[in-house]
Amino acid sequence: MPTIKTLIHSADSLLITAGAGMGVDSGLPDFRGNNGMWQAYPELGRRQMDFTTIANPQAFAQNPRLAWGFYGHRLALYKATTPHAGFSELLALADRLDLPYFVFTSNVDGQFVKAGFDADRIYECHGSIHHLQCVIPCSDKIWTADDLTPVIDNDKCEWLGELPTCPDCGGLARPNILMFGDFAWQSHRTDKQEIRLHKFLTTHQNPVVIEIGAGTAIPTVRRFGEQFAPRLIRINLREPATPQGGIGLGMTGIHGIDEIWRALCE
Repeated sequence: MPTIKTLIHSADSLLITAGAGMGVDSGLPDFRGNNGMWQAYPELGRRQMDFTTIANPQAFAQNPRLAWGFYGHRLALYKATTPHAGFSELLALADRLDLPYFVFTSNVDGQFVKAGFDADRIYECHGSIHHLQCVIPCSDKIWTADDLTPVIDNDKCEWLGELPTCPDCGGLARPNILMFGDFAWQSHRTDKQEIRLHKFLTTHQNPVVIEIGAGTAIPTVRRFGEQFAPRLIRINLREPATPQGGIGLGMTGIHGIDEIWRALCE
């Protein structure tokens, strides 16, 4: 059986892959099940709206203030959140071992960039809440949400004031995020990130994968990491099992990253 130490020291690069569990240690919700989401957004509970229903372009068409209440609250939360210490520990790990790195994440929260990771070494496969696009869309334009300051009635999950609009057509704007049943997502920003990832993997063909908080409910991140098994270290409190001889750590993200550091120092 491989050890953490042997896997990392035999690698030519580091792939950091992360799902919603990566943000939990920073205090961010992972929306695991309706009860957790409805506790954070009681109005959605009263309406019996699950995540697939509100995280859907139809929500913007049917009730834009409710849809923007949900996404605006998340945008404000992500802007205000400080990434937990595990982010900086991963950066320090890559630096100490002199390993080039790339990040693959399904998270739309922008926490890796905020923590100091190179934006050109991150692939956000579901897009980013920090960027916007037209709902229609009238063009392929994507623009930053840096100047957008959400004001939300949290009890009603309702956006207050003027809704975000497209600078070209004046119609409704939405986050540049891949939603459920989404045929209008403008993916070209994310496509460029994916191209950079493929170039990285062409140059570095023996990576070790450190996967944090990626579950099976939406398995995009897990499936990506498993193609590199057994060179996979999976950190997952509930579902740590790995295929083909990888290493599974059944703990939270920050504790798993600490465990990797301890193993390297032995």
